[in-house]
Amino acid sequence: MTIPANLRYTASHEWIRKEPDNTLTVGITDHAQNALGDIVFLELPEAGRVVKAGEEVAVVESVKAASDIYAPVAGEIIAANSDAIDTPESVNTDAYSAWLFKIKPANLDDIDALLDAAGYKAAVDAE
Repeated sequence: MTIPANLRYTASHEWIRKEPDNTLTVGITDHAQNALGDIVFLELPEAGRVVKAGEEVAVVESVKAASDIYAPVAGEIIAANSDAIDTPESVNTDAYSAWLFKIKPANLDDIDALLDAAGYKAAVDAE
């Protein structure tokens, strides 16, 4: 299981990368894609949608199950990854490059409340 140290994480298995323009790129973790198995469909949010932290914003479907994806922080969705929609299996290939959506956070400091790599590893180990 890969857990890059430069990202933040949620207990619901989303990874978050802060970009230079202070937007956040969000995807699912390597652990999540492995647990789901072969991903066959992604339903991603539309740009312009305003979301609350913890709100369901996307769905990942695999041959095993469907799983909701949650907004890690409150803000506005500014992009969805159309390449990932067209090739959902790319999430299985490299979960950390196959991002799902980008969000402009309402409060950038909210990212500080998310898990770091060590915290995420501890959460996964406790499952």
